Amino acid sequence: MRSPFRILRLLWRVRRPSRTAMMNVVIDSLWLRRGYQALTFFGTVIVGTEADALLMRQSDNSLTRHEMIHLRQAQSTHDSWLLFYLLYFWYYLRALPQNRRMKNAAYLINPFEIEAYRHMDDPDYLDRCADEGATEWRRLAKMSPRERLRRFYNI
Repeated sequence: MRSPFRILRLLWRVRRPSRTAMMNVVIDSLWLRRGYQALTFFGTVIVGTEADALLMRQSDNSLTRHEMIHLRQAQSTHDSWLLFYLLYFWYYLRALPQNRRMKNAAYLINPFEIEAYRHMDDPDYLDRCADEGATEWRRLAKMSPRERLRRFYNI
């Protein structure tokens, strides 16, 4: 059995988002909720299976782009993983009441996730936001959680 603290050791090797060109991939299904393929954790991508790890190591697929967009978002939050996760958690908590209207809404209408899902199939998006980071989340964060739910999921 793997130790749940194995992932926490990664915190000792954390680098600023701007100093991270490609994220390392670690296989550990313990940290993933059912139905999720990957999780960005301070510059490391945690995946549940070897197949997902192989997919993440390829540079041109939607899963890799989705997680790399989170890296660009962290760069746009004053180049800080900590600020990125604090904001992510804040937007998640604000959207929790919407879970009554739609399953998993707090995750799906998080401004960071909306931007990542909207652009994960665009192979040029990462190049366009390489300099200043991915900043569409800022405009989305100005909307209320209910507005984001209505606009992106018609609920």
